[in-house]
Amino acid sequence: MSTRVSSPIAKSSGSSLKEARGSRYVIARDRGAPSVADPRGVLVTELSAWFRCSLASCQSRRCSMGFRFPNRVRDRNGKLLRVTLSADQKFRIWTPLERISPDLIDATLRYEDKYYARHPGVNPIALARGAADLLRFHRATTGGSTITMQLARLRFHLHTRTISGKLEQIMRALELERHYSKNQILEAYLNLAPYGRNIEGIGAASEIYFDKPATKLSRPEAIALSVIPQSPSRRALHTDRDNHSVNLAQTSWYDRAGVDTDAEFSMREFRPRMQTERKFIAPHFVQEVLETSHGRDEIVTTLDLEKQQAIERRVTDYVANNRNRGIENAAVFLVDTRTMDVLAQIGSADFYKADINGQVDGTRSPRSPGSTLKPFVYALALEQGLIHPLSILADAPRSFGEYNPENFDREFLGPIRAGDALARSRNVPAVELASHLAHPTLYQFLSTADVRLPKAESFYGLALPLGGAEVSLQDLVRLYAALANNGELRPLRFTARDRIAKPKRILSPEAAFLTLEMLGNVPRPEMNCADGDHSARVYWKTGTSHGFRDAWSIAVFDHYVLGVWVGNFDGRANPAFVGRTAAAPLLFQIIDSLRAAWPEPTVPHQPPPGANLKRVEFCALSGISRTGFARSTSKAGSFPACRLSKPAMCIAKCLSMWPRACAFPSTTAHAS
Repeated sequence: MSTRVSSPIAKSSGSSLKEARGSRYVIARDRGAPSVADPRGVLVTELSAWFRCSLASCQSRRCSMGFRFPNRVRDRNGKLLRVTLSADQKFRIWTPLERISPDLIDATLRYEDKYYARHPGVNPIALARGAADLLRFHRATTGGSTITMQLARLRFHLHTRTISGKLEQIMRALELERHYSKNQILEAYLNLAPYGRNIEGIGAASEIYFDKPATKLSRPEAIALSVIPQSPSRRALHTDRDNHSVNLAQTSWYDRAGVDTDAEFSMREFRPRMQTERKFIAPHFVQEVLETSHGRDEIVTTLDLEKQQAIERRVTDYVANNRNRGIENAAVFLVDTRTMDVLAQIGSADFYKADINGQVDGTRSPRSPGSTLKPFVYALALEQGLIHPLSILADAPRSFGEYNPENFDREFLGPIRAGDALARSRNVPAVELASHLAHPTLYQFLSTADVRLPKAESFYGLALPLGGAEVSLQDLVRLYAALANNGELRPLRFTARDRIAKPKRILSPEAAFLTLEMLGNVPRPEMNCADGDHSARVYWKTGTSHGFRDAWSIAVFDHYVLGVWVGNFDGRANPAFVGRTAAAPLLFQIIDSLRAAWPEPTVPHQPPPGANLKRVEFCALSGISRTGFARSTSKAGSFPACRLSKPAMCIAKCLSMWPRACAFPSTTAHAS
């Protein structure tokens, strides 16, 4: 009976490694363990039992040979966003042998252990040479350790500068060779070898030093990395200075390898340098992902790093250019409406800036939304048959018990169309409509949409449409995405493994379409921005919280929903924090830059298939249908054109509003 050890390293590929480019070494396959009936059986059994005590607790590949590998977070295209620190404060990225560059394997074997494929774990000649040097010079001048011996030292934390420590290292190496193939041992070594600082393993070294996976290392880069483990403290790469020690070791590698081709000689001139000092990439997004992805070491997210960095640059420039207005912080959230994938998440203008509390995530922080909830008041009013887009509403002084709402400009416009009232964000008409909503009210609608408010409905009253509660930017983006998805609410997706949940209907397709149509008539703010297609339609809304503490702007465009918040996390007021003048310019700068860099074909906004909508003529003054006043019913609900029931009422209403008779101008609109 063979004695085998169950270990994660045994799960790696056991097939022979293809010969590396320019390498004369071929890694051997697994060798079977001797039988206990063998004369060596008793000793082997005792060693195996001792050895299993050290390895039996390891149950997963990511804790290879007892070392736990931390989380790795990547964007949707595989680009590394973050490697977390392990419990022992190391950067490690588990990389299978087949995903490591053959050039790196070849360079490592040439430099560390050129007889690796032939020896049983220990090279007696190298050990004898090292012992002779120790006796002659009283110090080790040449290394006698094989790759297997180095792995044993790393795995079992051995002190090998003493005779007893060296003997234990040799025994451990022999036992490793008995239980594992050459491929498996090499794979483990390359994942645990020190590469300077707190970087261990070729996967982390390749990503941190050269910003690329280990499989894409060039030959000069592979050679540069292969010489670091012998002296990791002196040979760690830096960005701010020449890496002289590595350069000398590279020269030694080429001399020992004996290469003499012109191509190899040209590679000698390669001077490695760390690409950039890595900071946290998309820190707020990654933090949110890590909070909900326990137990996964490789996390592929929905984030698009290119879009993320493009938006970050816009935010940085915008804050820098508007600091004289007191604008120091902003948050941005971008979602693909087709899948609800989160493509970009900027929680603050500067994660590392303490005076703006940059580590607070502004996309998750509940704040007063100002007028950004008004579209849903109108959507519910359309749903419940209270209005159509051309219905005339009264923008006039109005009291609701002790509540007397005012408009932002402290003025009243009198009769105004519903679409214009929403586009111009008039407060009084929105409160009037909210007072007539029933089953659901705005509060009940938000609860259905999984926007949880901490207080009861009676606490907020009719101030809710004007920002009387606190919601997050992520919640607002989800709600606006429901408008783009024909009234269907879907949860946000942060990782590729997040399932695409069954949508929840919170609005009829007709109400969602008509609400977006009204938002599409909001004029763009005046701003200087040369790039982008200004003719492409954007459906957007702004919001300003009470006391000028928060400025908002939310937009649906192409197949995206984009949300922008400008303010201070400490709640400091600033008269400049007005949605249209503080948040909207940044919103459109981002939209224009995205459209310029990633152009999308323009798709006209059309009613959803099967929607109970048709074009009819309305009175341009009263908003009453010219052809009839009967309800048009459907499975989605009923949507009367107007609550007036007789043509005479239309005439009377026109005369009361204007000093002329109603002539039914040729105004058309969608109605249900």
